[in-house]
Amino acid sequence: MTRPLTPANKTLGRSNWTWQDGLLILVILSFIVAIIRTASKFTGTFEPELTISTNINALPGYTAQTLIRMGLAYFFSLIFTLLYAYTAYRSRIAERILIPMLDILQSIPVLSFLPGVVLALISLFPGQRIGVELAAILLIFTGMTWNMTFSFYQSLQSIPQELLETSRVYRLNPWQRFWTLELPSGVIGLVWNSVMSVAGGWFFLIAIESFTLGNQDFRLPGLGSFLGTAANKGDFKAIFWGLVLLIAIIVATDFFVWRPLIAWAERFKLEMIETENAPQSWILDTFRRSPTLRAISDRVFQPLQTVLDDSLIRSFPVRSVPINAKGNLNLPSFLNWIFVSGFSLIVLWGTWEAVLLLRTLGWDDWQQVIKGAMLTALRVIIALILSLLWTVPVGVAIGRNRRLAQVLQPLVQIAASVPATALFPVLLLGLTRIAGGLQIGAIALMMLGTMWYILFNVIAGAQSIPSDLIEAASVYKLSRLQRWRTLILPAIFPYLITGIISAVGGAWNASIVSEYVTFQGRVISTSGLGATISYATATGNFSLLLASTAIMSLLVVLTNHLVWRPLYNLAQEKYQLLV
Repeated sequence: MTRPLTPANKTLGRSNWTWQDGLLILVILSFIVAIIRTASKFTGTFEPELTISTNINALPGYTAQTLIRMGLAYFFSLIFTLLYAYTAYRSRIAERILIPMLDILQSIPVLSFLPGVVLALISLFPGQRIGVELAAILLIFTGMTWNMTFSFYQSLQSIPQELLETSRVYRLNPWQRFWTLELPSGVIGLVWNSVMSVAGGWFFLIAIESFTLGNQDFRLPGLGSFLGTAANKGDFKAIFWGLVLLIAIIVATDFFVWRPLIAWAERFKLEMIETENAPQSWILDTFRRSPTLRAISDRVFQPLQTVLDDSLIRSFPVRSVPINAKGNLNLPSFLNWIFVSGFSLIVLWGTWEAVLLLRTLGWDDWQQVIKGAMLTALRVIIALILSLLWTVPVGVAIGRNRRLAQVLQPLVQIAASVPATALFPVLLLGLTRIAGGLQIGAIALMMLGTMWYILFNVIAGAQSIPSDLIEAASVYKLSRLQRWRTLILPAIFPYLITGIISAVGGAWNASIVSEYVTFQGRVISTSGLGATISYATATGNFSLLLASTAIMSLLVVLTNHLVWRPLYNLAQEKYQLLV
């Protein structure tokens, strides 16, 4: 059964102070000092004519600033994921509004958020760099959060009914149920989708740290703007060292962050027998054996957690929160009325403003948008099919074979995280020479923003298959085909659909950097909706940008509603894991 979030295993013997403890404290203190010093640069006056240096010596400072932005964006994404998905899961009214809204939000390209976000924050902080910094962090957030939210919501919906019934029998209040059942049920998918989310943040980093809006140029010092400037100049030496540093960061993040989290998340796997070849992490083992960290946990964190648990348990007694048979909150009718009314007012106001803006477009503009939508939709379909052909078998292999995962996981993470726009100078040299040029090459570039969502969700699904079911398949001597048909595909199906939903949105998003490329001072583009959005953003044509974004969102939402959502419901009803 699932295990609650408890302190590290206390059976590990208490040892004396070791050199690892001293090194660990030194690293933590140095990390805190570096964050404070780097974050201090985010204040001050914004420099609209900032020149991004491609000197190698500038890379460490640029990279530190980028890492701060990425870390803050991920933190906000995680908080948003927990609140948004949990609200949609526990309230029937909220679910009917928030989940369709999530379809719309994840279908909106990063560059479509850009004008409103940047202009709003600049008006709040006129002439200050903090406004542009907050805009960049929020834009990175929009590239990270949607697949994490879908994943956690899917995990909550997939909790076996027997465990939900047990929580009601033991009369757990909402906090106890969340902390001991609901959050642990989503940990594995949340960790793997966090890996993908951070990779998605790297993917759009260049477009976020270095962009133009009409005749205004917004640049922030960072690794993304460094790579973008080097690519625009054709400075292959700077591109090489920038990519080397980026890959080094990804490898270090995998070793110090993701591997420990993946190994730690294994404890929340639903199984009846112990897993063989469970993921291991030297960093996690060091943390668990550290007497210093254990003392801090015993004397600081555990008392704080006890106080928090007690206060929340008293604040949310079982009888004070009406819950129906399926576990949804029965909110008072006036709260439902306020929620629906507020949402309706926002929609009506946004619709009125959009109509006023779209009235300025002519028929030629709409023809350009519609033609581009059909061409990009065709590329999205092709990219999705090609992605499925290799991500499903490879994802299952990585998820079920721990030794293979130790080797391939860092390589896959590196490949998913390297910004496609940083590779454009190399890719374009080949793509512009093949038949069809960027018209066909854009499909390959779009796959870089599509296939990883599927792969990481399939890995999470394969890793979540209980070991006792694998053993049962071996006992009954099922053939490889029978295992795939009766066990593997049904088990990963909910994760696969979740990955496809995010992948389709990712493919549409990737079109904005795949169909419109700035290279050595000139623009290389092909007809498509992504190219129209990029062009409208660069020229400040907000009417055309709104029309293109609206059509893209409409196509993604209709596809999700007519195709993927029915399959998602099928996954919940027919392929839910029972215990």
